[in-house]
Amino acid sequence: MSLMKGDLLTTTRRLVKGLAKAEPVWLKAMEQAPPATFPRGDGKVQKINLPEDVYIKKFFQKHPDSKQQDAIKICGFEPVPARIFGLRVLELKENGVSEEEAMAVADMEYRAEKKEKKKAYARLKQIARLQGKRPPPNPYPSAIKEIQAGERKYVRDRFFNPSVLKIVPMLKEEKAAEMEDKRKGGGW
Repeated sequence: MSLMKGDLLTTTRRLVKGLAKAEPVWLKAMEQAPPATFPRGDGKVQKINLPEDVYIKKFFQKHPDSKQQDAIKICGFEPVPARIFGLRVLELKENGVSEEEAMAVADMEYRAEKKEKKKAYARLKQIARLQGKRPPPNPYPSAIKEIQAGERKYVRDRFFNPSVLKIVPMLKEEKAAEMEDKRKGGGW
């Protein structure tokens, strides 16, 4: 029998009963008011399926590039385009439209929205050029570009940070020493 099975109370009781441990002060109080025990499941966690999940899968089959281009903002409240697509298909189906037509309409709306975003940014850049200013950053960047923009600071930092620049000569010396050891035969 393993001592690791059971909760704290039963394990402590076994240890005290077997004289492996002195009786702790809290044992009697814990026996009078034992902690709550929660029923354990059979170990299988049921998968949560939402009604729009079927259409989300179809959306990603039709637009696989959307996974990289449309960022999922964990802290944001705005749903991702795939979920909007699925919800729109469900909404149209509730209004009596067939599934194929609902998917076609939702797809058309998704494509129109993407096109409008591109046009809006192109217009912003055009206005900035006419005013002689730098174009603003893209308000609708792809997820990859957003990540790269966040990492850009650290990429540039390695070239200009004094503490990093101090490490570079030491690394070069270590590499030169390793190369010298390889030429000599490894030193075994």
